[in-house]
Amino acid sequence: MELGITGLPLTGKTTLFNALTGQSVATGGYTSVKEAHRAVVKVPDHRLDVLAELLQREKKVPADVRYIDVAGIVKGTRKDTSSALLGALKTVDALIHVVRAFRSGTVPEPVGGINPERDIADLDLELALSDLEQAERRLERIEKELRSGKKEAEHEYEVVKRCRDALSAEKPLRELDLSDEEERLIRGFQFLTRKPMIIVINVGEDELDRVGEIGSRSAPFAERPHVEVAVLSAEIEMEVAQLDEADRPAFLEELGIKESAVHRLIRTSYHLLDLISFFTVVSDEVRAWTARRGTLAPQAAGVVHTDMERGFIRAEVVHYDDFVTSGGMAQAKDKGVLRLEGKNYEVKDGDILTIRFGV
Repeated sequence: MELGITGLPLTGKTTLFNALTGQSVATGGYTSVKEAHRAVVKVPDHRLDVLAELLQREKKVPADVRYIDVAGIVKGTRKDTSSALLGALKTVDALIHVVRAFRSGTVPEPVGGINPERDIADLDLELALSDLEQAERRLERIEKELRSGKKEAEHEYEVVKRCRDALSAEKPLRELDLSDEEERLIRGFQFLTRKPMIIVINVGEDELDRVGEIGSRSAPFAERPHVEVAVLSAEIEMEVAQLDEADRPAFLEELGIKESAVHRLIRTSYHLLDLISFFTVVSDEVRAWTARRGTLAPQAAGVVHTDMERGFIRAEVVHYDDFVTSGGMAQAKDKGVLRLEGKNYEVKDGDILTIRFGV
């Protein structure tokens, strides 16, 4: 899973990147830098620790999430930034839009002052205009093909035209209801407004006691399809990330923060993208994997290794809860909660899979 951090300049994007990744990338003047920051973060999952202890495995391998942090997208400069900034976001699975709600004596405020609702609309428009240009270019090419007698592109033309019309009306494509076939036709365009989005309202430390109130004001954005909203202080979360792990819980409790940004945004990302975690156990290792909800057993096996999907025979499956209650694999088998599943089995969050295959 890869998430792209974006937003207008001076909103705290790189500060959030540092908070999520534990890095210490310089903040402030990054708006002029073209190269994106990238980092991989291990997904926290207490179930992995429990399994490693019960199974007496020395090695624990969490799933991971990749973050990419791009420079601020300046309103009205889309043509100058599309290749360097917007292009860097094309391949991500979802966007994290950092919106400024904090005041600072050292970070200049935007023209017109602090206004999260305006800034959300401004970035939405920039992304929509970028997608619109791409859709219009594709329609022009398809029209030439149709005039030359190539009729096989007619269906694609209708789908892209629907996208163009929605974008012209400033409607993000994530709100467009497309069939699986229509989704396949536009997948290669990697439209930015088609990507799910987490809106992060970045508040100051002095507003931590108003997080609930600010979240309530942001509720209309969370009601949009494929959009989640989180309210946090990136500056405080960055400080937390730089503490020793043992000191973090006390610091969070002192500030009244129930959950760190890393845990919260990863959990939100999984929910937004409809992802699950499953586990495998081999030799001295227990490992977590990520798949989309509804994934069948052979495709889950393919997440582990392509040969496993190609030669899939069956999977031995026990759910984490049943395994822990039973106290071990042999006990789970005796209780009948360890079962054999075939190619039509839909893998559930928390399943422990032993995959049988032959190639």
